Amino acid sequence: MKPTRRLALSSILGATLAFAAVPASAQSPAAASTFRLVPTSELKVLDPTWTTAVVTRNHGYMIYDTLFGTDAKGKIQPQMVESFTTSSDGKTWTFKLRPSLAFHDGKPVTAEDVLASLARWAKRDPMGQRMYAAMAKAEAVSSNSFRFIFNEPYGAVLESLGKPSSLVPFIMPKRMADTPADQQVSEHVGSGPYTFKADEFRPGERTVYLKNEKYVPRAEAPSGTTGGKVVKVARVEWVVLKDAQTQVNALVNGEVDLLEAVPFEHYNALKANNRITVAEAAGGQYLLRFNHLVPPFNDVRVRQAAMLSMNQEALLKTQVGIPALYKTCLSVYPCGSPLASNKTPGLSEKPQFSKAKELLKAAGYKGQPVVLLHATDNSSLAKLPPLVAQLLRQGGFVVDLKSMDWGSVVARRAKKEPADQGGWNAFVTYWGAEDALSPLNYAPLSANGEAGWFGWASDERLEQLRASFAQATTDAERKKLGEDIQFRAYEIGAFAPLGELMRPMAYRKGAISGVLAGSTNVYWNVSKP
Repeated sequence: MKPTRRLALSSILGATLAFAAVPASAQSPAAASTFRLVPTSELKVLDPTWTTAVVTRNHGYMIYDTLFGTDAKGKIQPQMVESFTTSSDGKTWTFKLRPSLAFHDGKPVTAEDVLASLARWAKRDPMGQRMYAAMAKAEAVSSNSFRFIFNEPYGAVLESLGKPSSLVPFIMPKRMADTPADQQVSEHVGSGPYTFKADEFRPGERTVYLKNEKYVPRAEAPSGTTGGKVVKVARVEWVVLKDAQTQVNALVNGEVDLLEAVPFEHYNALKANNRITVAEAAGGQYLLRFNHLVPPFNDVRVRQAAMLSMNQEALLKTQVGIPALYKTCLSVYPCGSPLASNKTPGLSEKPQFSKAKELLKAAGYKGQPVVLLHATDNSSLAKLPPLVAQLLRQGGFVVDLKSMDWGSVVARRAKKEPADQGGWNAFVTYWGAEDALSPLNYAPLSANGEAGWFGWASDERLEQLRASFAQATTDAERKKLGEDIQFRAYEIGAFAPLGELMRPMAYRKGAISGVLAGSTNVYWNVSKP
């Protein structure tokens, strides 16, 4: 029988595991030890403002810091900011940075660094774009304070600056932040709890971070992406192991300490191993994203035909296979969350191949191959694209399945050339549920064309609805607008929802402690006996 377990908000936003968090002031110095983990995928893109890839976001949290963060209960908390005020009319926000903030090169963090970082981030992030569009001015007040002046009161300031995932507004030196938003930064200098060991970076093999000895953590206990980022190990190594069995063997044999994502086929065995802790920490959603710029998915009827060809139950059973870890869900927002809606124009959990073929005929589809990207090394995704290809074929499509590693998918999906010139038509991806809670933050709902997320959907009505959501002041208004946004997103075929899952992580009992489990992977507070 299909499980009805809801993705509880506490699971969505993360929770600290059994190890008690101790305030930063009570921690002992880090031992000279190395913490080894297997990331969800290979790190290829090092610029966290350039891509929404989870592994790049996690890299960002290692070396950069943020003005605000989101705690384990979903509340926005100050991080680099010491204090802030708002004017009586709600239009002016003034922020003061906390003392002792410094980049890895020894230079102090200034308001100019912050403003440059945010300006670059806002060119790529949907929430940043919307916030800056509502802003009259962003300016420095002093070397360690700055302010935003809005044309009208804007209610999503903290929600934007403290967002935990997707394109996180990480702060970097101005010289780096001045890099055009469509180019990647060439340096990797932050002010966060770890430093990046560039000379030991081996793409496809390992990434190395060292403790930032000069980092001054906050005094609060760690929670989510906030609180005291206390580093208790001298070195962290991300070890790339692309084969699922090799990953599990490395964990069981003590060669690595943690797997960010348990291969689903090994879930039951690891769960039964009394030397391993399996934590069902992260909730999220699968989706099939279309390239709206190039044929054939530049026609809404073709996108709708692909959506009608999907079969969530079959896809989830194939990829996840463990009923306790997945469920079908047609909402663009996590089922069970405040904005979840069952208003889906024409969509159902079962495929509608005849209707899909009718739409393709009406669109004049001539059988041109659809290039579908297939990440073979990402155990949380690898089984989905072949079945998606099969379902598309049943719906009347010709499909060219291109197999590659996830890092190559991340690089290729940024290309806007036609599919037969090195571009793409569709790819399968995963989004953490914390991203999908709000239509302002959920990049697949952006519809501002080439300034938006990969796939570059363009729809003025959808953008108007999202703008209204940003100005809404009541839960009832947001609920109604959230439903309208979902309905419109499905009308234009923004993407096809493929269902929900939980992504368990695993680590060796007694080998490490202090793991902060949640949908955002952070590695401060971890210690080794």
